[in-house]
Amino acid sequence: GSTYSGKVFRVTFLALAASLTVPLLGVTVLLDCPIDPQPISLKEPPLLAGVLEPNTELRKAERLWENQLVGPESIVNIGDVLFTGTADGKIIKIEDGEIQTIARIGHGPCGTREDEPTCGRPLGIRVGPNNTLFVADAYYGLYEVNPGTGETKMLVSTKTLIEGQKLSFLNDLTVTRDGRKIYFTDSSSKWQRRDYLFLIMEGTDDGRLLEYDTVTKEVKVLMVGLRFPNGVQLSPAEDFVLVQETTMARIRRYYVSGLMKGGADMFVENMPGLPDNIRLSSSGGYWVAMSAVRPNPGFSMLDFLSEKPWIKRMIFKLLSQETVTKFVPKYSLVVELSETGSYRRSFHDPNGVTAAYVSEAHEHDGYLYLGSFRSPFICRLNLQHV
Repeated sequence: GSTYSGKVFRVTFLALAASLTVPLLGVTVLLDCPIDPQPISLKEPPLLAGVLEPNTELRKAERLWENQLVGPESIVNIGDVLFTGTADGKIIKIEDGEIQTIARIGHGPCGTREDEPTCGRPLGIRVGPNNTLFVADAYYGLYEVNPGTGETKMLVSTKTLIEGQKLSFLNDLTVTRDGRKIYFTDSSSKWQRRDYLFLIMEGTDDGRLLEYDTVTKEVKVLMVGLRFPNGVQLSPAEDFVLVQETTMARIRRYYVSGLMKGGADMFVENMPGLPDNIRLSSSGGYWVAMSAVRPNPGFSMLDFLSEKPWIKRMIFKLLSQETVTKFVPKYSLVVELSETGSYRRSFHDPNGVTAAYVSEAHEHDGYLYLGSFRSPFICRLNLQHV
């Protein structure tokens, strides 16, 4: 009797599964997909071994100003005063532990996905030679902010077409020591910051590296065809700019002076995660924060989906970006690169227990300050203790 009931169960189950699957597939075919994904070929991620061996060093970090900040993406300091830009559109100063809003580029209300374009989203932030702040707002453009008075001055507006293309997603910037040139990234002319997951999943290659001359006020396009160009950093000798290409898990190098000027090559290929911001380290190398990890050994969702556009279409026909982000593992990773791009050391927090969604590692005075595009705090890691 049991084999008979087992058979009945199996047949019933399969019939039920088929009756549900067929309409679901039908509906899925009819639904619109917000993205038109392109197949992307990534190499097998590097093994997390040697200097990349998983550890829990990031768990030694302390959380500062918890629940007093919203997504402090990028961090700079003037002396011991810290500055950051937050998800509620503010540019914030932290002095002697006190938090103060010094400027806003957009205006409220803030807090929802719909509000973001008017609220503004300050991302990359840098200190210029006269201790002014240069800020890249994802929606509004490139600004100079006086940290004393909070006065803001627009340098490049996203309303201006650059070589016939819109600036839809200003991301990061790096400034020469004399303050003359600002190199900045526009991650896409199609997608905005609030749709960054669409940008990654579609594999859109309309990102650019641009240069703004503060004297002539001219904007030049230096690189095109980038897939989600993100963090940028001038080399200590200011002869090249490094550009993190997030979707491709790599760092490109563009030469701004010397014999190679105007040329570009690969600095680091096939990284163990998706690189977000990049900053100088005191040893002459670079700190790279990973916004997501590509575990090896392990399962990397990004790599699995990279050459399967049809699965991506199905996912985004049925699920919102917010829902999909919940499936991204909360693994935090910061790597230090040497001046030639080899891995020097890596700090991990495997489940994002202490430091989650790390977007930048900013070194100051023996500490590594970790910015985050989503967490309500800044983490500080004592480099003597790792």
